[in-house]
Amino acid sequence: MDTRRLLANEANVAAAARLLAAGELVAFPTETVYGLGASAARADAVTALFRVKQRPLDRPLALLVAGEEMARDYVTVWPPLARKLARAFWPGPLTMVLPRSARVNDEVAAGGDTVALRAPNHAAAQGLVAQLGGAIATPSANLFGAPAPLEAAAVMAALGGRISLVLDGGRCRLGVASTIVTIAEEVRILRHGAIDAAAIEALLAADSA
Repeated sequence: MDTRRLLANEANVAAAARLLAAGELVAFPTETVYGLGASAARADAVTALFRVKQRPLDRPLALLVAGEEMARDYVTVWPPLARKLARAFWPGPLTMVLPRSARVNDEVAAGGDTVALRAPNHAAAQGLVAQLGGAIATPSANLFGAPAPLEAAAVMAALGGRISLVLDGGRCRLGVASTIVTIAEEVRILRHGAIDAAAIEALLAADSA
């Protein structure tokens, strides 16, 4: 496969979204790291993503969404804590894990009952979601177990010849993975990342004061 590397401008983002809709795989920049994307609505594309990345099938994927309204389509509940966190930290590097709706296929969730959701704070990633009109299933754009790439050149080195397109948006601004939280009766941090735990704790403490 000939992997193209194109600047992440408006025209190329639109072309990338068409590839995603057709079941192809596309790598793209976010504010954290480069992501490898498949349309969440295409189980065949999600399966291909696992194969290309060499990712174990029991490791679920995150979904990139446009914001709170789209996120609600992929969960069975959107509790007040999720709303508070989304309004404080989205778009941005916060991933929230919630019970998944029937719209999330088993391949994305790795057969589990939850889904991880994030609204990215990067124009190219936002444009892809908007143009696709639905969530993008994504892990980082590297082979499983390798460091997450911060530049398009690193994506090409790892995945060139395996995917259709790499959108080059320069170096990722943050260079740190998103913070992951799970939300039930309380918020629990599953992975520390770009949003400091103290910022989350301060928000929740202010709301409960």
